[in-house]
Amino acid sequence: MTRHFVLGNSSILVGMDKHGRVRDFYYPYVGQENHVNGNIHRIGVWVNGQFSWFSDDEWQKTISYQKETLITKIIGKNDRLGITLTFQDAVHYEEDILIREVTIKNHHNTGREIRIYFHQQYQISEGNIGDTVYYNPVIDSLIHYKGKRYFLMNGSIDNNKISEYATGLVEEYGREGTYKDAEDGILSNNPIEHGSVDSTLGLYSTIPANKSKKAYYWICVSDCYGTVNALNSKVKKQQPQILLKETAEYWKTWVNRSPFKFQNLPKEVVDLFKRSLMIISTQVDHEGAIIASSDSKMLHLRKDTYSYMWPRDGALIARSLDRAGYNEITESFFNFCCRVITKEGYLFHKYRPDGSLGSSWHSWLRDGQIQLPIQEDETALVLDALWKHYLQHNDPSYIKKLFKIFVRPAANFMLKHIDEKTGLPKESYDLWEEKLGIHTFTCSTVYAGFLAAANFEDEFGTVTKAKVLRQAAERLKQAMLKHLYDEQLGYFIKMVYYENGEMKRDTTLDFSSAYSIFQFDVLPVTDERVTKSMESCKQRLYCNTASGGYARYENDYYYRVDQNIPGNPWFITTLWLAEYYIKKAKTEQDLRPAIEIFKWVTDLALPTGVLPEQIHPHTKEPVSVAPLTWSHAGFVIAIVKYLEKLDELGICMMCNPPKLEKK
Repeated sequence: MTRHFVLGNSSILVGMDKHGRVRDFYYPYVGQENHVNGNIHRIGVWVNGQFSWFSDDEWQKTISYQKETLITKIIGKNDRLGITLTFQDAVHYEEDILIREVTIKNHHNTGREIRIYFHQQYQISEGNIGDTVYYNPVIDSLIHYKGKRYFLMNGSIDNNKISEYATGLVEEYGREGTYKDAEDGILSNNPIEHGSVDSTLGLYSTIPANKSKKAYYWICVSDCYGTVNALNSKVKKQQPQILLKETAEYWKTWVNRSPFKFQNLPKEVVDLFKRSLMIISTQVDHEGAIIASSDSKMLHLRKDTYSYMWPRDGALIARSLDRAGYNEITESFFNFCCRVITKEGYLFHKYRPDGSLGSSWHSWLRDGQIQLPIQEDETALVLDALWKHYLQHNDPSYIKKLFKIFVRPAANFMLKHIDEKTGLPKESYDLWEEKLGIHTFTCSTVYAGFLAAANFEDEFGTVTKAKVLRQAAERLKQAMLKHLYDEQLGYFIKMVYYENGEMKRDTTLDFSSAYSIFQFDVLPVTDERVTKSMESCKQRLYCNTASGGYARYENDYYYRVDQNIPGNPWFITTLWLAEYYIKKAKTEQDLRPAIEIFKWVTDLALPTGVLPEQIHPHTKEPVSVAPLTWSHAGFVIAIVKYLEKLDELGICMMCNPPKLEKK
């Protein structure tokens, strides 16, 4: 199920569905060790002998985040029970605590006993072997633990402790779980269980006629009992409502640190821009990894997830954060890349947040010969992003540290990794991770990488080396124009590749090919070849369905639902078209098509502002993971480029305070 909410603080990341149920709980890395792993933490209510799960259809719900915060606002009304529940949920911005406030409104004209239940089912360290759950009477808390992972659950209503609790087996010996124990309004108070376990706690109170009460529930996580106990004490001492208020104030300050002027942009677009920045922040680990998505739904479809750091995604996401003024996050990402780059100077396919290699389907062999299992654009894009970071923040002391350990090794690798027959980079896998070949997108990023490295050599190295790199960039550009632009077709093709030693062409129309040529300045946006390529994309990759939007390439099979359209619409590719309109704009009128795309994105976002990877072309429902960090970054970077263009045209001076400096 789609994650309508993500909450985090760079050490823990919690994913919730539209019913407010916890579905993902990552710790101690964002994206690594999902201790819930797609299981469900249920919420139930008992009122004078009647019971309902909050996920039942009888609840009328509205869901959103609170404005400019990472705090949920979930309102559910149940006419049969005569109550309304309003949830505020947050991960504390500094401490590893998930806090939940529930306002319970009694709509009847008589006082009634109301019991609210919180259920937990962990798979600690992503496995259900050898877990323990117990009730600790010393601190009146439920604790799940295994090894160095402790989860403490507690709550209060009327300033009282947990009313009842249950621990038990789940999915063993026919046991459904302790949540079933809640349905009759009475918990077993079984104090301990081990193996594959779950637990439920209850908070009971009588609520007067037409009055409300607040209940609180919290989860503390750490690698030892002493720390979760201390965190629990902090919540009780400082009070959960105060911690929620602190967290709200933190995020409002964080998301407004750059005083943007959103000239003429609709309110919903501005709101999604800020929401995207905060959602991106939840996907960033304290050690620098920026993961593609925390949504573990993929685990149950393909036995793997998106919870990895792809250097390409990370570089493009880092650019969006840099342009918005969050350089402390991007520098942490660059430091991560420096730690994992190989001695040969390239980055692998993807990484786990702790820096270890991620899973991969890229082979080391092809026809009995060694084939590097890489996507070369991932190395080149980090170089390009690093140079743009330096231009924007002008911190020579920081960049100088990275020059010898990343910039020069990566540049030397790209110089060596050239196909002598064509002058293009040697074969690697494409940005969509599907095909081995020499791709227009990859070539464009290597071109940008060469120029970035040349600029760094001018700053910190030698003029001679800079000249070599610029010459390599020019040779690459000429080779691209020779081999990758098809005059007859009128667009840049997807790739060339070798088969039995013979070069062949894949003439598939791919949005990334057209986009990369102007994005990485291989050709100016006004060049006829760019115009023709983009016009071909607009005509042939458009999804002429209820959704609108653009597919990645012709006959995109990934989650494809309709053979009569080129593929499902993606937010990323559609926003690339917005960037094209922005880059070539000469008047404010020219920017209107980009604003229409911004509106399209906001219309198709989930009610909470979460953007998935792609959408169903007919139902407009999310397809694949949600949120996809790259989708949010694509929206942020397009908005920032729009603001920069307003500044460039003299329409809104300094619309974007941290704008890119010219050099």
